[in-house]
Amino acid sequence: MWFAGPARRRPKAGRPDALRLGFDLRPGMRVGLYGGSFNPAHEGHAHVAETARRRLQLDRVIWLVSPQNPLKASHETARLEDRMAGARLFARGRSMIVSDAETRFGSQYTIDTIRALKARFPGVDFVWIMGADSLASFHRWRGWTQIMAEVPVAVVSRPWISLKSRSSPAARRFAHTRVSLLQAKLLPGASPPRWVFLTGPLNFQSSTALRARQAK
Repeated sequence: MWFAGPARRRPKAGRPDALRLGFDLRPGMRVGLYGGSFNPAHEGHAHVAETARRRLQLDRVIWLVSPQNPLKASHETARLEDRMAGARLFARGRSMIVSDAETRFGSQYTIDTIRALKARFPGVDFVWIMGADSLASFHRWRGWTQIMAEVPVAVVSRPWISLKSRSSPAARRFAHTRVSLLQAKLLPGASPPRWVFLTGPLNFQSSTALRARQAK
């Protein structure tokens, strides 16, 4: 289900002409869902997306550019069109797709987006992708335990926050469902809750730092 105005609607399975997402997926595909404001997009985002694609052996990574993050101030968020354009600069290669699916669905929360995509594309093995900075605050997301029950989750290490994120409420709550790095490629298709913490080289760019420089 997803939010659309004041009431919830139930999406139908299949691909109705009335809702064009700009991409199509086939049963059996391994697809990462990478959500965020991308305000603005930068090389750090590309690093997270590419790390997950490579380590999980994904067929596609869909950058879900949110219309507005409920946890962030709207006056600090650039226009959706600008953030989409910025994301396209960093989502390189045919396997990377930038989408405004959340806006098209009328989806306000990640849990609703995931359920809508699962209903629209039955048989696709979805994985939710996030940076370690998001894991640190994951317990503040609407329906965060339900997200873990809907799809496997891949967390990619980020500078300065990785240690804190691994001791976060979400990491502690689901510690018993964490899989090893050696099992990462088995994550797509695994029965949730399952998650992995992907370590490796770090990229130090951040949206906060970029906005601060742009404001000077």
